[in-house]
Amino acid sequence: MTDALFSIPMIDRFIGFDTVSRNSNLPLIHWVRDYLAGLGIDSVLTHDETGQKANLFATIGPADRPGIILSGHTDVVPCEDQVWTSDPFRLSRLNDRVVGRGVCDMKGFLAIATAFAPIFAARELKTPIHLAMSFDEEVGCLGVPLLIGDLKARGLAPLACIVGEPSKMGLIRAHKGKIGGHVTVTGHAAHSGVAHLGANAVEAAGEAIACLKRIQRRLRDEGPYRDEFDDPKYTTIQTCMVHGGTAVNIVAAQCSFDFDIRYLPSEDPHDYVNECRDFVARHVEPEMKAVNPDCGFKWEFVPGCAALNTAEDDPVMEMARALSGETTAACVGFGTEAGHFQEAGIPTFICGPGNIDQAHKPDEFLTHDQIARCEAFLWRLADRVTA
Repeated sequence: MTDALFSIPMIDRFIGFDTVSRNSNLPLIHWVRDYLAGLGIDSVLTHDETGQKANLFATIGPADRPGIILSGHTDVVPCEDQVWTSDPFRLSRLNDRVVGRGVCDMKGFLAIATAFAPIFAARELKTPIHLAMSFDEEVGCLGVPLLIGDLKARGLAPLACIVGEPSKMGLIRAHKGKIGGHVTVTGHAAHSGVAHLGANAVEAAGEAIACLKRIQRRLRDEGPYRDEFDDPKYTTIQTCMVHGGTAVNIVAAQCSFDFDIRYLPSEDPHDYVNECRDFVARHVEPEMKAVNPDCGFKWEFVPGCAALNTAEDDPVMEMARALSGETTAACVGFGTEAGHFQEAGIPTFICGPGNIDQAHKPDEFLTHDQIARCEAFLWRLADRVTA
């Protein structure tokens, strides 16, 4: 067996690529493609419409049977407005940890999995291992639907998917989904001295925001609840940004607001949005349109992530427990790409190195213990899939 922590040089390589979501991830993707090609492993790339972003999907072992996916995203969040004690895109070693942007969320897992590629390739695998690397998870899970669509187009139906988001190498079997909304409210400007001639977009937006808050209070007080989830154990609705108005003596002609819904599996968040839209259509817009028919609301939705809801007794959880050594699995509030794989019919769980509390923070780190535990997990996987 290779020495523990042998994957740190590979983590160093991954951190060296600045893959903040606004940038192209192609330098990293092409490097991984070429590295795998040197091991005789072919990769399939799926690009976004600009050609500047790509997913990678590679198969190690027999291609004529279903395999197990090791999945993660290549993009990271920005470092601006954060104070780092070292270069975020150059791996630093500090006592029992390595430090760098994305080392926890989640290049550490991808790098460790890539470091295992020659180990998997040297074995007679009875079950193939797939490496899946996506783009733009941090800005709405934009890449993974293209990757999954390509798998379907090629007739691939993997046995399972392991998403290596930071879980301290514990198991996560369920998480909330997320949708976001951007609402533009168009009113009609007038001098505030003759306010009856105007339609106030800020006030109209406020009524819609208050409606969303009423729905949130109902969910908080009445549920539905999922007791196995971390707090809060209910769907949350938050209005997080509001912009509008021109001056204090002008009836506001424009306003916009953005909301976020983190919903429990089996719930449809659009039910709550539609409840608010119905309220607006019946109680807010008629008054505005009486002033000017062009007044009203425009509702737009931003990409989010699908909920994950793997049952405790799902067969994939037997493998999860065997590989991790854990006996229980958590249900959490943060979202990942895992729900998209499950929606595609691929049994999925989450297990990866690092603590989610470290994600997106300055001096993001991964401890040696977490790296060693991830390596041990993948050694057990290698033994499980070897003929």
